[in-house]
Amino acid sequence: MSQHLNIILAYTIMGLLIVLVGILQSWAVALSILNLCLISAVMTMGVNIQWGYAGLFNVGIMGFTALGGLAAVLVSVPPVREAWQVGGLSMITSLVIIVAIVFVIRFILKRFPKSNKRTFLIAAIIVVGLIIARLVSGPAIESIEAVSPATQGFLGGLGLPIIFSWFVGALFAAGVAYVIGKITLGLRSDYLAIATLGISEIIIAILKHEDWLARGVKNVIGLKRPVPYEVNLQQTDWFINFVEKFNSGSLNLINDPLDKQAALKQFVIEGSSVFVKLCYACLFTIVVIILLILCQKALYAPWGRMMRAIRDNEEAANAMGKNVVKQHLNIFILGSAVVGIAGAMLITYDGLFTPGSFRPLRYTFLIWVMVIVGGSGNNFGAILGGFVVWFVWIEAAPVALYLINLFTAGIGDTNTLKVHLIESIPYFRYLIMGIGLLLIMRYRPKGILPEKIKHA
Repeated sequence: MSQHLNIILAYTIMGLLIVLVGILQSWAVALSILNLCLISAVMTMGVNIQWGYAGLFNVGIMGFTALGGLAAVLVSVPPVREAWQVGGLSMITSLVIIVAIVFVIRFILKRFPKSNKRTFLIAAIIVVGLIIARLVSGPAIESIEAVSPATQGFLGGLGLPIIFSWFVGALFAAGVAYVIGKITLGLRSDYLAIATLGISEIIIAILKHEDWLARGVKNVIGLKRPVPYEVNLQQTDWFINFVEKFNSGSLNLINDPLDKQAALKQFVIEGSSVFVKLCYACLFTIVVIILLILCQKALYAPWGRMMRAIRDNEEAANAMGKNVVKQHLNIFILGSAVVGIAGAMLITYDGLFTPGSFRPLRYTFLIWVMVIVGGSGNNFGAILGGFVVWFVWIEAAPVALYLINLFTAGIGDTNTLKVHLIESIPYFRYLIMGIGLLLIMRYRPKGILPEKIKHA
């Protein structure tokens, strides 16, 4: 079977599974799964760019995702004017000091030869500069966090439409990736993994403890939406009329006017949830399609062939005159930027920013499993992996509950074994994911849709 047929078949099966969830559970649940699958697909494309194209082992996906989420806060939340009045100028001054440190270090690196004196000078500038920056920002931070701490306590953002944060999230992630890459990409791949993991944890720690930035563990809720609110839809005449026409068959079967009105109200409530999720699905699908087109063009362009050549044999690529470190840096920045977009999309969909929810299991390990299962080096495979793994991750619990009830049908609900099995349902997803990963590695070691090299 050709690769195109495999792709069509795989995505058809995946689509049917999501439709089946809509029929058996609810369309709201099915669309929620679809939206999170689409966001996961963006993450997997970012990781696939780094690993599938160039063999870069990035285990700091969680940090880059969180940076995208931070962008959503800083872009969409209105500025807290009182906080800016009591500490805004000091925070800007502190930022200027940090930027000045960077430029001074770059000047020293370019003008002075490598030596111990240069190293000590740079270290002294960093230490002294950061101390000064903290002395300037310390009182300002206390003042900012004291401004209505229950509801504010931070500087806020720009008050712009949250969809702009998708671009800003890419810039945030790309900037951090540049710093990490400049330090580690000239070393062995394991150094890159350690560095990305460490930086990722540092980013999360900063987001948790620096309340002035994004409220820390107090979280930011009520972020602006790019789509309508369910409550507003439920009070809009055109939407009520649309739902009434769509469900006219069911409503006509009800004779009692009060019962019919109650049924219509319920249809409107359910329909508003489905409509909002459909709007998100359209937005996310557009992003996925655009990124997929760009990734496909890059993959089969001369640049993409060069990256795969570097991935397969760095020494040979170096001998051919290719700057391996530079190309690794470029692709590391690009992949991280895509992950940053996914992070901003996730917070846009959730409508809240909770730094404590960013954990390595969900935003690093699971993403890597998606890429492995789908097929690294293949953009369609990476996207499919995002769909398959997230679908299994979500549906493992209800499937486990169904199977437990099926096999213990003759046992009372208070039976110790049955109670224990039901209480253990959250762990079934780990069991299913482990078994699934083992089967994939045994029978499809290159993934469901493995990489296919097109020869010119």
